Amino acid sequence: MRIKEEQLAIFSSNEIHAKSLEILREQYASENMDEVISKIRDFKIAIPSAALGDLGRKQSKQGMGGAPRDLVEKIQDIGLIQQLTQKTDAVSVYMPWDRPEDIQEAKEIAENVHLKFAAMNSTGRLNPHDSSEKSLAALGHLDPKKRVQAIAQHEEVIDIGKKLGSNGISIWLNEGSVYPGQNDFRSRLQFTEQSLTEIYDYLPSEWDMLLKYKPHAANYQPTIVPDWGTAAMLAKRIGSKAKILVDVGSQSSQSNVEQLVATLIYQHLLGGFHFNESKFASDDPKKSGFNAYQLFLIFNELIGADLDSAQSWKSFSWMIEASYNTQDPLVDLIQALEAVTIAYAKALLVDRQKLREYQQQGKSSEAEELLQKAYLTDVRPLVSEARVLSGGAAEPLEAYRVLMIRNKLVQERYSKSQNVLF
Repeated sequence: MRIKEEQLAIFSSNEIHAKSLEILREQYASENMDEVISKIRDFKIAIPSAALGDLGRKQSKQGMGGAPRDLVEKIQDIGLIQQLTQKTDAVSVYMPWDRPEDIQEAKEIAENVHLKFAAMNSTGRLNPHDSSEKSLAALGHLDPKKRVQAIAQHEEVIDIGKKLGSNGISIWLNEGSVYPGQNDFRSRLQFTEQSLTEIYDYLPSEWDMLLKYKPHAANYQPTIVPDWGTAAMLAKRIGSKAKILVDVGSQSSQSNVEQLVATLIYQHLLGGFHFNESKFASDDPKKSGFNAYQLFLIFNELIGADLDSAQSWKSFSWMIEASYNTQDPLVDLIQALEAVTIAYAKALLVDRQKLREYQQQGKSSEAEELLQKAYLTDVRPLVSEARVLSGGAAEPLEAYRVLMIRNKLVQERYSKSQNVLF
């Protein structure tokens, strides 16, 4: 289904929104608010195919009426989010779970709903319905036949991505051990590097390879690539198109993530972000619970790096990491996009010239107060205005509920659900 333009127009603005925006313009009179709004409009975040449907990337989901049954319907649902929020312009296909049955059809549907294909997410799982060790084609496996199998799996993902028009591959390095003595750590790291190098050599010239590390994963503690330092070492040895993907919710609790980000930029190794939250049982059931201040500080570093020409803003990739279990996934994704965009908008308000002066003068309290001023500003009117100017709804969730989109999806897809209204 698609939302008609006249339906979206009903939710385009209101008197309170206009007054709030005017107050912000007065509060930041020295800032070019039109330029800030323009940057917010340009900021787009990819959505993973695994975020939608009854079978997610990791966990089975509770029945959801109107749930998409294949990749095409998932693309259509992401198209609805695009209409409402104007904050996404791409879908990231998770393999092998969402292998397209008809690549040309998937491309045409995506084009019709104004979406492109972001980096392919490749996990090396041979059977999408088998989470056991025997289904894992491991890049660092001691058995060379398993490594060949894993390399072939990732190369197939690249082939499919090329046909879809994707621009890269994200590889989740999800291998590891459980018991002391189980692994020959050095050999498995060596084999992982060799396998990644072979996949790297298979990449199209314009593609990037994004390496996603985690300190631990389901049934693995630790993983073979447990931290950003190990991932950075591999990327440097593999080639210049190999970059690090920062999974925000999977960092150590003691990590200073914004400093980690700055360090990767300094080494020209930062490829992008998966936005998620780690304080629940899994690392990605609920995205509106982000650590908002941490996100703000991360964006503060990224904006500074772009202005200093340390790394171009356009070189970063962005994706909501999602595999929801309990709520309407469209609601959760809308909330997640809003949370990330708000953090970015706040960081755009930082007076960077004053911040640099305070840093050089050693005025730490003044520098912190400057950041706090931007962080504590209610930027929702800016985010809303950016959405409206791009053709979205001022309040996407209100529009979603009033237009009863979930109910219409249920009717359209003839699905049953315990909960239909949200």
